Amino acid sequence: MAQNVDIKADDVAALATFARQNHIDFTVVGPEAPLSMGIVDEFRGQGMAIFGPSSGAARIESSKVFAKELMHRYGIPSACSRSFSSYNEASSYVQQASTPIVIKADGLAAGKGVTVAQTTDQAMEALEAMMLLRNFGRAGDRVVIEECLSGREISFFAFTDGATVLPMVPACDYKRIFDGNSGPNTGGMGSYSPPEFYSSSLGEVVMRTIMEPTIRAMRNELNIYEGVLYGGLMITAGGPKVIEFNARLGDPETQVVLPRLESDLVEVILAVIDKRLASIRLDWNPKPCVCVVVASGGYPAVYRTGFPITGLGDVDSDVMVFHAGTKSGSARQILTSGGRVLAVAALGDSVASARQKVYNNISRISFEGMYFRKDIALF
Repeated sequence: MAQNVDIKADDVAALATFARQNHIDFTVVGPEAPLSMGIVDEFRGQGMAIFGPSSGAARIESSKVFAKELMHRYGIPSACSRSFSSYNEASSYVQQASTPIVIKADGLAAGKGVTVAQTTDQAMEALEAMMLLRNFGRAGDRVVIEECLSGREISFFAFTDGATVLPMVPACDYKRIFDGNSGPNTGGMGSYSPPEFYSSSLGEVVMRTIMEPTIRAMRNELNIYEGVLYGGLMITAGGPKVIEFNARLGDPETQVVLPRLESDLVEVILAVIDKRLASIRLDWNPKPCVCVVVASGGYPAVYRTGFPITGLGDVDSDVMVFHAGTKSGSARQILTSGGRVLAVAALGDSVASARQKVYNNISRISFEGMYFRKDIALF
């Protein structure tokens, strides 16, 4: 069905050359880095169809400061916050602020540039890591410091062509590395859809107060947004509020959202590109879906790669195994090549049955140092 091409995701020029020389009909962008680097602008400039927002519109993810200022200007509900480019000013603010408090690197940090600090000392450590030690490079040039919201967290997605906004089904993901939501943040260790507390009325509120106003705001700012808008939301006692926006489908939430989509995804993508999304209706499978990420031991800190993966051929036919940090080795072996190695997903008649199916199949997969959370979709 597909062929892997040895071009890095952030090599925009090489990707454009490949697409042009191979007469690619349209391109779908998954990662955030090429979006922020302007891959959509480059392809469109060469007359090639591509699915995703422009670099200007992708700032809603690539700059936390840009996103917060946009939300403040247009009254889109989010946490109260302050932005800083000076370490001294940021540290003075943190030392007089109440905890818990959230420290965010402004730029892209692969899902790891956010610290929920329970104490002032933890907040200062996070600030130092971002702004002085430069753990996230230029992403830490500026920081956003905001109140810590409480409630239930959901991931809410919508397709948009810049005018029409079509909601998808929501999901819940698990960012922390260890069971019980403890340990450092990761890019995501698992997910499930739909959240048990979600309702159609809640979805209507999210669309009316967050997703549609955000697309209008981007249009007003002359940054017409096309593609998928992801809202990481906290459902607080005062209603849904934005934690962050992503300019793409999220990982690992996509692995539980798209398996539930019964409409033709290609038709939806083409409708976005052609700006005729208003003609599309989305149909969804009512069955829940659960996904568990299988990671390298030591992730998200130091980990080793290059280990053979066994058992992939023993997985049930109705279970999906998404490859993330893998590569082909000799003798047709699949080797580990990253922190998050695989994502195992399945539909079920209930969240519990989908969850059981996933964990039963993970038990058949093995590689040295393999790690996964045991509590995905339990709460």
